[in-house]
Amino acid sequence: MVRVTYGAPRAKKKQRLFKQARGYRGGRSKLWRTVQETLLRSWAYAYRDRRQKKRQFRRLWILRINAAVRMRGMNYSTFIDGLNKAKIDLNRKELSEMAIHDPATFDVIVEEAKAARV
Repeated sequence: MVRVTYGAPRAKKKQRLFKQARGYRGGRSKLWRTVQETLLRSWAYAYRDRRQKKRQFRRLWILRINAAVRMRGMNYSTFIDGLNKAKIDLNRKELSEMAIHDPATFDVIVEEAKAARV
C-alpha cells in the first residue's frame, strides 16, 4: 500500500503559519509545534481584545469627561443625569472630544445639564 504524505499542502500550510509568526522571539518563530501553539494563543487574544478595545475606549472617554466636568464643579454621574433630563443626546466619545478640543461649547452643555437638574 502506498504511504501518503501531504507534501505540498502541508509545506504550504507550514510556510503560511511560519510567515504569520515572523517577528516572534526564539522558538516561537522557528519551531513548528511552538509556532502552532503561539499562533493559536495569539488568535485567541486578538479575538478577545477586539472586544476589550471597545470597553477600554469607553472607560477612557468617561475618565476624560469626569475630569472636565469636575473642573466645572460637577461630577460625572450628576452630569450624565443632567444631560438625560435636558434631553441632550451626545455620546461619550463626542463629549470627550468636545471637552478637549472645544471647551466653550462644553461649558454651555455643562450649564444646560446643571439647569436641568434643578
